[in-house]
Order: sequence, then structure tokens, then C-alpha cells
Amino acid sequence: MLTFLNKSKSLLPKIRYFASTRSLRTTIEDLTKENETELAAVTHSNAQEAPPPLILAQSCLDVYQPVQLNACRQVWIENIDDVQERKLGIIELHPDVFAAQPRVDVIQENIEWQRKYRFVSFAHTKTRAEVRGGGRKPWPQKGTGRARHGSIRSPLFKGGGVAHGPRSPTTHFYMLPFFKRVMGLTSTLSVKLAQDDLHVIKNVEIPNGDYQFIKDLIIERNWGPSVLIVDKEDIFPENICRATDKLAYVNLMPAYSLNTYSMLKHDTLVLTIDAVRHIEERLLYQLHRSDSWAKGAPFKLSQV
Repeated sequence: MLTFLNKSKSLLPKIRYFASTRSLRTTIEDLTKENETELAAVTHSNAQEAPPPLILAQSCLDVYQPVQLNACRQVWIENIDDVQERKLGIIELHPDVFAAQPRVDVIQENIEWQRKYRFVSFAHTKTRAEVRGGGRKPWPQKGTGRARHGSIRSPLFKGGGVAHGPRSPTTHFYMLPFFKRVMGLTSTLSVKLAQDDLHVIKNVEIPNGDYQFIKDLIIERNWGPSVLIVDKEDIFPENICRATDKLAYVNLMPAYSLNTYSMLKHDTLVLTIDAVRHIEERLLYQLHRSDSWAKGAPFKLSQV
């Protein structure tokens, strides 16, 4: 029994050593896990706040090869969080969208189409049946020597009805061919870029909702006098909505509503990076689709 107690006394320091070592290892592992978690959080936050790369390469070149490889366009990415201009990088634009041959005739057809397809004429004239009076025959058919008439509301009489006059409502709707609509967008974007009226910004986040900030920014950047700001989403941040609400010459528009008439109505076109990628993706898809004939089939006049 004494021998067993002596052995247990000699083993007790070792047991305490192993226990302390085990707790120390557990503490080290916990600290390591906490450090890894904090490091991952810091890395994630830095990744979110990191600026874009110097040159944003073209993302659609692998899917849609451009017709002219030497016609690539590059535009500076500008900031919008400060009045002073600062270059954040360069973005490459697809030449089939932003370097197309400008067709002024197609642009004019798009403008006429957009002005007329939603126009309804309410000009209206009354026929001889709608004018009040004239129910009695003015004189007998024969015996008077006068010309025969059946009503004083005939178009031949003063105060009578109108023959072949305008009837309301009259719509002026017609559908422009599919590829002319697509070509109108590419031609207008190319003209805006060639005239240095197209600018690319990182996002639409501004520091405050004061309209004076937007006015100073437009004056400093030589934008305007009218500016169209386009983003991919149709819900814009609160600050830019408040700032542009009092400025009639600054308008906001989502990318899916971009049209030829609005781009030509405004002197300066400002696109975000997401809007540029979205517009390129959609227009390149439309330019290379094989079922374009089916897009205009419901609008043909002869449906028989």
C-alpha cells in the first residue's frame, strides 16, 4: 500500500503538467481561431473597400468577337463622391456597341418613331349625320328651279357637316423594325462617346443630398447643361434622388429604359460600371440573335 502511495505521489506532478499543457493547447487553439476569424473579417472588409483595378478588361470578348479588333475603346472611370475629379481606372468598351458606324438616318428614324408611336390625335369633326338640325328637306325636289338637296347640313352648306374630316381618337402607332431599334442605340452610344459626351462613374453614391453638390460637380466636370445618369438598378440611393429632385436638367434612368430619344435630349450621358456591362451584354445578345424576325411578327399590319 505504501509503495502504491509513493508511486501516486510521483505521478501527480506529471498529471498536473499534462493537464496544464492540455488547457494551454486549448487556449492557443481558441486564440488561433479568433485571430483567423478577425483576419478573415478584416480581409473581407478590405476587399469590399478596395478600389477597382486600373484597367477593367472587356468581359464579352470571349462570347461575342468584335467585327473590328482594332476599334477597341477605353474610357476613364471617374469618381462622384467629391466635386474634384479623380481618375479611378480605365474601362474597356466593346467596339460593336460603342464604336459602331454612326447611322444618322437610323437615329432620325428612331426619334420619329418614339415621338409618334405614343401620339394619339384627338382632332374630331362631325359628319352631316352628327350636326344638329337638317332633318327636313329644304325645298321640293322639282319645280323650284334650284338644285336638289335633302338637308341643310350637307357638306355643301355653310354650317353643315364635314366630309372626310379627322375622327378621334386616331393613333399614330407603328413599330420600327427590330434591327433599326438596336442600331439606333449602338449609333447613339457611339456618337456620344466620339463627341466626349459619355462618362463612366464607379457608382451613384454621393456624400449628401444637397442639390448644390450636383450643381458644383456638373460645373467642375463640364457636364451639361443637361445630364442623364444611368444605373443598372431602377432603385437609386436616397442622396442622389434628393439632390436631383430640384434640378430639372438632371435625370435618373435605369439601364433597361435607355433609349435614343433620351440620350439625344440630354447633352451628357453618365453611365455606371454596372450599367455599361449590362448595356453591352443586352445589346450584343440582340445583335447576334437568330430569331429577330419573330420579334416584329406581332406588329405586322397584314396578319392574315
